[in-house]
Amino acid sequence: MAISGVNHITLAVSDLSRSLQFYEDVLGARRAAIWPRGAYLELGTLWLCLEVSTEMSPRGDDSHIALSCSPGGFADLARKIAASARLWKDNRSEGASLYFLDPDGHKLELHEGDLASRLAHYRTHPAPGMTLTDAKTPS
Repeated sequence: MAISGVNHITLAVSDLSRSLQFYEDVLGARRAAIWPRGAYLELGTLWLCLEVSTEMSPRGDDSHIALSCSPGGFADLARKIAASARLWKDNRSEGASLYFLDPDGHKLELHEGDLASRLAHYRTHPAPGMTLTDAKTPS
């Protein structure tokens, strides 16, 4: 038995209408279902559930969800996000990234690249103490 991928991500939100506006209008999510206390959205292949909660617990660490964008689409989408969201971190890693908060403070990242491009970067720019465990680029 093996994990085949991420099934879905659920984020607690304090205001469903405000969150729907952000995820649909800014990030381009497609609404798949809605009910009084939640919604299912599609962001590319990601199934995202927004669930109304009165208990919000923002994290103080760097835990976040990184979202991919279409090749060549990073600059336009990053400008749109930066005009609508608060940024929480500067990019210090390989590839173009924009770190931003959703309306409830969930930490998100827009990233251009994938695991293969990240590993290729570290093959040519070794990081102190990092061991690459497979010489092949993942497919």
